Amino acid sequence: MTTLDLEHLVQPDRVHKSVYTDSSLFDLEMEHIFEKAWVYCGHESQVKNVGDYFTVQIGRQPMVMVRDKDQTVHVLYNRCPHRGVELCGNQSGNTGQAFVCSYHAWSFHLNGKVRAIPLMKGYDGTRLHTNDPDSSMVPAPRVQSYRGFVFASLSSSGPDLVEFLGDAKVAFDDMCDRSPVGEVEAVPVMHRVVQKSNWKFFMENQLDALHPSVTHQSTGVAARRVEQRLKSEKGSAPLFFHYLSTFASSFDQWDAVQTVNFPHGHGILKAYMGLRPTDPDTVEYEAILKKAYGEDKGEEYLSRSIHHVLIYPYLSVQSPLQQLRCLRPISASETLSEIWHFRLKGVPEAIYQRSLWYFNLVNSPATMINADDLENWTKAQIGLQSNGGEWVSLHRNHGQDTEKEGVLYSNNGTSEVVMRNQFIAWKAYMLNAQSNNPV
Repeated sequence: MTTLDLEHLVQPDRVHKSVYTDSSLFDLEMEHIFEKAWVYCGHESQVKNVGDYFTVQIGRQPMVMVRDKDQTVHVLYNRCPHRGVELCGNQSGNTGQAFVCSYHAWSFHLNGKVRAIPLMKGYDGTRLHTNDPDSSMVPAPRVQSYRGFVFASLSSSGPDLVEFLGDAKVAFDDMCDRSPVGEVEAVPVMHRVVQKSNWKFFMENQLDALHPSVTHQSTGVAARRVEQRLKSEKGSAPLFFHYLSTFASSFDQWDAVQTVNFPHGHGILKAYMGLRPTDPDTVEYEAILKKAYGEDKGEEYLSRSIHHVLIYPYLSVQSPLQQLRCLRPISASETLSEIWHFRLKGVPEAIYQRSLWYFNLVNSPATMINADDLENWTKAQIGLQSNGGEWVSLHRNHGQDTEKEGVLYSNNGTSEVVMRNQFIAWKAYMLNAQSNNPV
């Protein structure tokens, strides 16, 4: 048994294939990354009423997010302290005034504190009593919310949520600021996809500006042809054709789109799609926003240059279109992704329909766009498990990016600085494994 050799696994311009395939490394990732970092649990609007709950996986830990009587949102381990039974077997619902175990009817207040134990006299003379913390549900050590988005950390120490998010918190600011009342609510239809690939493929792909015109060429080219024909015949084409046609942009166009790469592995792919047409619906919406915030602030909110924001290691936010995708890793070669979209409060229905188009046309399990990516990631997982080579190349534009105050700016949009920055963060997280956990 040897210790984890991080200098060998993660080099400045390449990484070893085992970081995608090794199950023992995956176990360490769950312990030292996903079960220590701030992890997204859900939006406050998913638990609007007292007793509303939503179950969520943090690393390998089953958790439940719940609304308490005082309106506090708690995140608790989804486990009865008696015999270990999950208290909430459904993904979501309302538990009323208490959690009640389906096995022996132990019950708990919505903050997790034990409420009642049947036939308590049976415990007379034993170490078990209701004042013992071991008789209650265990809360996540830390729970914080930012702009209505709830996060939990299973570690009692570390940076607070805002410090962890850093400049990447703009993902949630940008989404909420596009509402005239500064709020969004989750649409209660979530897509779920199990990817037959390591979670890192998804995260690297989101800011990879080189792949779209290759991977999504068939969809992008077909959509562009229809879009151009409709414009020629009718003077305009529905915006949803533009969502798809931009995937067929040229290599030079993609190379001109900048990525900004923050500490902790977070990053931004700047805007490229052009989502401010001059149709009546857009004009009406922009007028509503500027009335709410004033001309200057409204224009600032509308003109932010963002397409994707990544919160490493598990979250992709497309704030201009109110989309969010969250990863729940299952194994080294299997990943569950949860795909959500949000409604801007106080805006015309047509603006919501646009985000719904993108949700269904690009991000859902049934789309040609998502299917293209899933196929590539599956083939990559298969390829890396072969004996066809030991290394994954991250050489593109290595040494040619600009660093300023800890932020890496790509001078070429297709630079693999995105992946290099994520592995800087991965390596930092795994230093705990290096010192504490031989593999």
